[in-house]
Amino acid sequence: MAEEKARRRGRGGGGAARRAERTATKIDCAKVISRAIPNMEMLSEDALAIIEHNAETVLEEIGVAFVENPAALERWKAAGADVQGERVHIPRGLARKLCATAPERFVQHARNPERSVEIGGRNLVLAPVYGPPFVRDRDGGRRYATMEDFRNFVKLGYMSRWLHHSGGTVCEPTDVAVNKRHLDMLLAHMTLSDKPFMGSVTEPSRARDSVAMCEILFGGLDGRTVMTSLININSPLTFDATMMGALEVYAEANQACIISPFIVGGAMAPVSVMGTLTQVLAEVLAGVAYSQLLRPGAPVIFGAFVTSIDMNSGAPTFGTPEAAQITYGAGQLARRLGLPYRSAGAFNGSKLPDAQAAYESANSLNAGLLSGVNFMLHACGWLEGGLVASFEKFVMDADQLGVLHRLAAGVPEDEEAQAMDAIREVGPGGHYLGCAHTQRHFKDAFWRSDLLDYKPFETWEEEGARDTFALASERVEKLLAQYQAPAMDDATRQALEDFVEKRKAEEPDAFV
Repeated sequence: MAEEKARRRGRGGGGAARRAERTATKIDCAKVISRAIPNMEMLSEDALAIIEHNAETVLEEIGVAFVENPAALERWKAAGADVQGERVHIPRGLARKLCATAPERFVQHARNPERSVEIGGRNLVLAPVYGPPFVRDRDGGRRYATMEDFRNFVKLGYMSRWLHHSGGTVCEPTDVAVNKRHLDMLLAHMTLSDKPFMGSVTEPSRARDSVAMCEILFGGLDGRTVMTSLININSPLTFDATMMGALEVYAEANQACIISPFIVGGAMAPVSVMGTLTQVLAEVLAGVAYSQLLRPGAPVIFGAFVTSIDMNSGAPTFGTPEAAQITYGAGQLARRLGLPYRSAGAFNGSKLPDAQAAYESANSLNAGLLSGVNFMLHACGWLEGGLVASFEKFVMDADQLGVLHRLAAGVPEDEEAQAMDAIREVGPGGHYLGCAHTQRHFKDAFWRSDLLDYKPFETWEEEGARDTFALASERVEKLLAQYQAPAMDDATRQALEDFVEKRKAEEPDAFV
């Protein structure tokens, strides 16, 4: 009985916890990034035209496979495609014509309207790591993730000022059955945060559960888009029934999907940048077009998850120049299609949140900013090629996302920014610390880290000579200790918990 009460307190149950939520501290969260800086245009018009032509050739001559999905094959046949077995050959121009009904931008509504985000245009929405089966922290090391780990990541995401989105599978809670964990994960996103979140895609019935829980949370959807979910293409050129089944559920319910090839260059796509971009575009065109066959106008995002490969070991590599070139090029292709764009993140192959992790993550994050990404999954917490979600890396990355906000704002050019009064006041040989212009702006003149150490050596040494790993571990503990759940209607919470309990009771546990 005591354990059950503790468990319910942990997920926000109990009258005292709910009363506390109604008076919870307001968490400061930055608005989505709206870029005031130009996008990097890596590829020439000629190169883009070649890629687009070649992608149409791939769709028409080679085709794409829709495996174990007879209904999809019938839809394609009715739309005018040449279907041979499970291979769909799409006539030149058909996929692009179908993609034209997909919106250029859309709003994903959050249960707290202040947290709703517009995805597309000049906006950049930042979301945390997605999918690792392992977690790592300074004290416990590397281990399989649990539901408690998942809840703690959701809490950290809620408290992170620079994150706009709660994400989806921030880690895989392996202590809960595979066929039931999506219910606990969704409940955590819905109750421990009031930011927008992602739905389950690991089986069509789980997508339906996601829609049903959102109906409860939002009191009906009425056509509103309240989830953005990740639909990975099984590259090369294969659309499996599981992911397509989830896409079908979400598109028909007007919920957004990221149509994203999952490519390790040299293994799942050609080793060349142009060749990889051709395959990426062909796969996205087919996936987005299929979403519009299901429901014209359904919101979708052009996704590109691309990394290179170490030709000696076969291991994926991150933060490489070739991956950046593909990220830039895919952004140009997405804009020419008039679709929101998903790519980049705090990618790295390091085992620890060390210098390798920092270098590779910085390269990838900055490429994402400059390539025009609209939705950045994996923006914080990623380690070991995506196998590990790290608590310390989560807060390190979340801190550095503030830099992206400041860079994206561009350089002010107004009279106050020109600072001529300060230059006149100080004159030759003076200093600016005490001048009126500095006094007006000293609080917000420069971006300030909430984590990194800038103290003199003597102070740093007296305080324990802590490195960034240690500082991040302390910040994780501090944030979790300060966490208070956002307010939520008791009846809504109870209805969600009842739904989860009922669905879990309907089938036996399955761990594979």
